Amino acid sequence: MSSMSKTMSMIIGITGGIASGKSTVVHYLRQEGYQVIDADQVVHELQAKGGRLYKALVTEFGQTILQENGELDRPKLSKLIFSDPKKKERSALIQNQIIRQSLKVQKDQLAKTNAIVFMDIPLLIELNYLDWFDQVWLVYVNSGTQLKRLIDRNHYTKEEAEARINSQLAMEEKKAYADLIIDNNGSQKDLKNQLSSALKKIRGHA
Repeated sequence: MSSMSKTMSMIIGITGGIASGKSTVVHYLRQEGYQVIDADQVVHELQAKGGRLYKALVTEFGQTILQENGELDRPKLSKLIFSDPKKKERSALIQNQIIRQSLKVQKDQLAKTNAIVFMDIPLLIELNYLDWFDQVWLVYVNSGTQLKRLIDRNHYTKEEAEARINSQLAMEEKKAYADLIIDNNGSQKDLKNQLSSALKKIRGHA
């Protein structure tokens, strides 16, 4: 993958499907001393009271999307935008633009001082972040494992879990975009061995 970064830093994108184990991978990378930008965390900060995303959403959809304490009411916002395709499209446009800008600022800052920077972006492929990265790592699980883990973790019904999995690009299709496939169908030890080996390789390049 070509990198947009003008620094000598190596930028690696991490993606996967829901319940594929990305957070376990991120935790391990941080333990090993690497900087990881977590897109979900960035979104939460932007949606916090007074944040850029918070302000933009209130301007667009009004005070009805707020809780009594003035914080964003995420379930209410979700219900509002999923009930109307135009609102959903508008919300996605606003949010993706602001999130992309914020992620880019963080990426460029870290690239100045770190030889290797990781970014965990769940919808990296779907939202076309591919040209940001020197490599894309896919945390892969088969559909049976993914479904079971999601039901166990979030206490969804089978139908609810399947709906969430189907809202993302299928895991098998994501493989075509990945430079490295991290198979997370096995044990934690198995996962750590794969990551350890991958890190050794990139340290040689960085």
